[in-house]
Amino acid sequence: MTQASICTIGDEILIGQIVDTNSSHIARALNELGIRVTHMVSIGDDHQSIISQLKEELTNNDIVIVTGGLGPTKDDITKKALGELSGSRWELGNLEQNRIIRRILHSRGLDALDINLSQAMVPDTCEVIPNRKGTAPVMAFRFGEGPVKPGEADHVPSPTDFGHACVLYSLPGVPFEAIGALPDIIADIRAHFALTHITHKTLMTYGMAESALAEMIAPWEDALPADMHLAYLPNQLTGVRLRLSIYGGDQSEQEQRIDAEFARLKPILGELLYAEEDTNLQTVIGCLLKGSGQTLSVAESCTGGMISHLLTTVPGSSEYYLGSVTSYAIPVKEAVLGVSGATIDEQGIVSAAVAAQMAEGARKLTGSTFSVSTTGWADAYGDEREPAGTVWVAVSGPEGTRTARFNYRNDRQRNIERFAASALNELRKYIAKSLALNK
Repeated sequence: MTQASICTIGDEILIGQIVDTNSSHIARALNELGIRVTHMVSIGDDHQSIISQLKEELTNNDIVIVTGGLGPTKDDITKKALGELSGSRWELGNLEQNRIIRRILHSRGLDALDINLSQAMVPDTCEVIPNRKGTAPVMAFRFGEGPVKPGEADHVPSPTDFGHACVLYSLPGVPFEAIGALPDIIADIRAHFALTHITHKTLMTYGMAESALAEMIAPWEDALPADMHLAYLPNQLTGVRLRLSIYGGDQSEQEQRIDAEFARLKPILGELLYAEEDTNLQTVIGCLLKGSGQTLSVAESCTGGMISHLLTTVPGSSEYYLGSVTSYAIPVKEAVLGVSGATIDEQGIVSAAVAAQMAEGARKLTGSTFSVSTTGWADAYGDEREPAGTVWVAVSGPEGTRTARFNYRNDRQRNIERFAASALNELRKYIAKSLALNK
């Protein structure tokens, strides 16, 4: 199977000044091609470190994709390092990239300075893939013996030998440009490599921690064929994604094999399973409600609007989502949602009774079919009744009002996310049962 490494260059990544988003986009694109990514490496702005690390990656992989370090300033040193790595004798000007640089700068009302035009100068050992979204060209360095595209007979390959045919692609670090160049990179890879397929299929679960889930399905996992690989992919907002993968083989046949294994797993998962594709809770809720004529409202306290935000990220949510009340203060809970002051005094602000009255109040206020509410302690503060990290969720609808309690021991932001996701999951289960009962 073709293997690849993804390398980012720049001190700004190593010191945490910027977040590397390029690698995840590139990895997904390579995976869709059937290429296995073996490493993601960040390298500082040091000439010898760049050369040393890239030599190692080229020795162990068929493809290395590098982003960063291609700008016009003195700290952008990738091009010089790649020239030395590939045995370049001189630099050549690329006319097409030169024209692109001039066009981009002139469109911004800027003059094309020599420092800008110097970006069109590339080592003589590379092939240029023009970057139409920026000024630094994409460079492809081919090492060892390998297939040559038509019209490349006069290309002089690099004398550097890594023991096998391999290629290095150097992309700009700016995400808009790096991601914009990916289609050209993918096309070039297809032209030069015989690719196998990677088959992935996913089940989405919510309501059980990764460790407990792994223990529950261990007998099923232990019985998997040797060529199937199971990954547990937890996420605060979406739960634990279970991904089965097979590398190589006929795609249709492998999909059928994975489907057969998942058919054995689904009864074990039961209500934990909420989707058979890579999705999220709010999208599944949207799929349940669209076309049903049923509507939804939200009453939030400790989640501060996050549930409403997540619900409205779904295209077409205006068909079923009516609105929300973020009742952070007690007077708002009482005056807008009709929560009883006596209930708050007797049961506490974080309680099943208050959550229930909030959900029922939102439903009455908006006229929605369903509603969901949250009241809890998101950070280090609790009270004599409930500790920090506790949330009460209520869901109200045609089958009455149901409440559930959760406790998470995270920081404030993570607790809020867990609270919101737990509320969405309770809502998802309630709506699914209600719609099934009223068919």
